[in-house]
Amino acid sequence: MTKADLVEKVAEAVGPGVTKKECGLMVDAFLDAVKDALAQGDRIELRGFGVFKVRHRKALTARNPRTGEPVEVPSRDVPVFQPSRHLRSRVDRGLGVLGQN
Repeated sequence: MTKADLVEKVAEAVGPGVTKKECGLMVDAFLDAVKDALAQGDRIELRGFGVFKVRHRKALTARNPRTGEPVEVPSRDVPVFQPSRHLRSRVDRGLGVLGQN
């Protein structure tokens, strides 16, 4: 699903009172709010959906697969998403075994 598909779904859910352009602005505002909160290190909890948060990764020594030479990877903060139990179970029921319904 692309962002345009998401805007389409929101427009269908909201109904005829709101245009697709306005729905696009709402989706953009939501995504910007999530990005800003994560950039500040905040945690975003959406009940029944999941949690967006920032996790710190330690520095490590990796290997260049081509040369085998060790490469230092610096520590950094990365955004992560942790789905709720409700979302995990819904996805599991929706896909079945190996994506077969």
